[in-house]
Order: sequence, then structure tokens, then C-alpha cells
Amino acid sequence: MRKGIHPENYRIVAFKDMSNDDVFLTKSTAETKETIEVDGVEYPLVKMEISRTSHPYYTGKSKLVDTAGRIDKFKTKYAKFKK
Repeated sequence: MRKGIHPENYRIVAFKDMSNDDVFLTKSTAETKETIEVDGVEYPLVKMEISRTSHPYYTGKSKLVDTAGRIDKFKTKYAKFKK
């Protein structure tokens, strides 16, 4: 391995799947400002929309994600600014 090309700031980070609230810990260099407490220890938190516990390829199940609902909420929220 060449020296000086790999990051030195690896640390334990919590990744949270927002679709099913699954949290897992792994080493990462991902920057984040949020934290979460897992088993009494506080870790930096990275939020994800999909992970191995919710992806249809790994679960074998098809899951409908409500993206249309999010768009409708956005449009109604900002409709008052439209002129």
C-alpha cells in the first residue's frame, strides 16, 4: 500500500435507516453534525433512506416508498409563496 493516500480519521459511526429505524455501527470517515446514543454510548449519526435491512434485493420484499406524498406536502407548503 502507498503511504499517505488513506484517511486517518476513521471512527465508529452509527448509520440509521430512516425507513425502518434500524441502526448499525461501523467504522467510517463520514462527516456529520448529528449524534445518537446506542447502548449508553454517543456516536456520530449518518441517516440513510435505504440499507441492507430495507432494500428489496436483500429482503426479498417489495416496499412502496411514498415519494408522491412528500412532493405534495412540499407543493402545498410553498404554494403560498407562488405568485
